[in-house]
Amino acid sequence: MNVVFAVKQYISKMIEDSGPGMKVLLMDKETQVITKEYELFEFRRTEVPPLLLILDRCDDAITPLLNQWTYQAMVHELLGINNNRIDLSRVPGISKDLREVVLSAENDEFYANNMYLNFAEIGSNIKNLMEDFQKKKPKEQQKLESIADMKAFVENYPQFKKMSGTVSKHVTVVGELSRLVSERNLLEVSEVEQELACQNDHSSALQNIKRLLQNPKVTEFDAARLVMLYALHYERHSSNSLPGLMMDLRNKGVSEKYRKLVSAVVEYGGKRVRGSDLFSPKDAVAITKQFLKGLKGVENVYTQHQPFLHETLDHLIKGRLKENLYPYLGPSTLRDRPQDIIVFVIGGATYEEALTVYNLNRTTPGVRIVLGGTTVHNTKSFLEEVLASGLHSRSKESSQVTSRSASRR
Repeated sequence: MNVVFAVKQYISKMIEDSGPGMKVLLMDKETQVITKEYELFEFRRTEVPPLLLILDRCDDAITPLLNQWTYQAMVHELLGINNNRIDLSRVPGISKDLREVVLSAENDEFYANNMYLNFAEIGSNIKNLMEDFQKKKPKEQQKLESIADMKAFVENYPQFKKMSGTVSKHVTVVGELSRLVSERNLLEVSEVEQELACQNDHSSALQNIKRLLQNPKVTEFDAARLVMLYALHYERHSSNSLPGLMMDLRNKGVSEKYRKLVSAVVEYGGKRVRGSDLFSPKDAVAITKQFLKGLKGVENVYTQHQPFLHETLDHLIKGRLKENLYPYLGPSTLRDRPQDIIVFVIGGATYEEALTVYNLNRTTPGVRIVLGGTTVHNTKSFLEEVLASGLHSRSKESSQVTSRSASRR
């Protein structure tokens, strides 16, 4: 269930109900957090109180299953970001000082300026930065036509490497991303993922999945991910071919662990569970928007998808959020346009959703949105969450059955 709270009233009630002793403890902890992250809590004084929007991850299981092509999201998807640290120890030929690197927008200007840009732009920006440095050494200038050229340039110029550790770090990261994209055939895989997430051509999607499952470069992880997306999108399609795709996974040698996750994902975020329709436009306005988007095209074929969070926030800002789906708890009905919105995703947010919030903040004057969640997912961590959720549900059902059996005795 998704709930919209009037933040001030909710927090005040929590403190009042907690009793005097707990109140002091909460205030101490809150003061420490607010002091450290003061910009997050520096809300403007407005007539409309800030809103807390609580969402459930199971309402959109598509977003955390997709490959990503913006820098921050791509790094987390392919390499993993843990407390701003990236483990590069498994990168072939990695130097000792680059086995673990830090990506922080606060301390890394290049990362701050490029974290939301597409992968192609990142390579171009690194190239421009290095060429600017080369201009200072005209006699030793060389062409930088590829990621391999840039890596060779860094390795061959110790002075440059010492002076430009940030560039050295990003060249290494982008080089590894490039290697993984090629090794796992991710351009082709991602194109089909986007088709599954954004279009409704069942026959084409099925044909493309079957073709990729025959490709030896496609890993079992990516193969299972494609089938998961198909299972979620075409769960109740009249020509559903999931059994055949499951057999194709088996024939490809995909492990039982990944094959079982297909049904687990549907159980976690399938049509029976989610309160939203992720794939079909729901009204004439939405259908028109989709048609116009098709005419205009998109930035590229790999970034067609928009998280369901975008539509939810757009409706909230415009006062069109359905109260039967998003019950409101507050002193009055939710009529006024919110100016400060805190979004919290139970089950984990994603960096693609962080990009959505970033873009809405840029393009919606008078509204400020902050995103949080129980974690920040990539596909691997999301599937671990799905697995843990399934185990918890089965454990709960088992205990209920045991309890009922004992009461009959």
